[in-house]
Amino acid sequence: MRRILAENERLHNENRDLRKSLEQSGLIAQQISDRKDMQQRVNAQFVDRRAYFRKNWQQFITVSVNDYRTGLFGGIKNLNITVRNQTDYPLENVVVSLQYLKNNNEVFKTEQYTIKRIPAQGQQSLPASNSRKGSKAVVKLLSITSQAMNFCWSVDKAVAPGNPDPYACAPASSPAQNQ
Repeated sequence: MRRILAENERLHNENRDLRKSLEQSGLIAQQISDRKDMQQRVNAQFVDRRAYFRKNWQQFITVSVNDYRTGLFGGIKNLNITVRNQTDYPLENVVVSLQYLKNNNEVFKTEQYTIKRIPAQGQQSLPASNSRKGSKAVVKLLSITSQAMNFCWSVDKAVAPGNPDPYACAPASSPAQNQ
């Protein structure tokens, strides 16, 4: 009877150890599976992230002027143009138009500036020329290019209707073309 009880206890302990081992194996397999799923999502997000920034670029790329000085009888001095890039990709070129306006909002003169190498999550400023006339300065974006983001936008670039990614410089190639 004692031998049977001892054997029964040994089998019970062995069974418990096997269950723990099986549980741990299941947890490790689940962690591996979760990691693979996460890597696939991260890899997919890289491509989707660039497309997302291209489609919603107005939320992430802005241009502004600083608090410049105006003269008593008009004229603008110490004017800086700043481009802010809140995307995860650098911008190579941003072309802007700067209009100097008189008191009656009539355009006195317009100048174009190119701001180069705006870092990801950063900004770049450029001093603008002083104006002998004018009381207000208005800046507008004309074009933006980013190779890293595959982003080409221009104010005069026509967008084809139904194009899901109209600001991509080079359309994404299909897997069949890559073979």
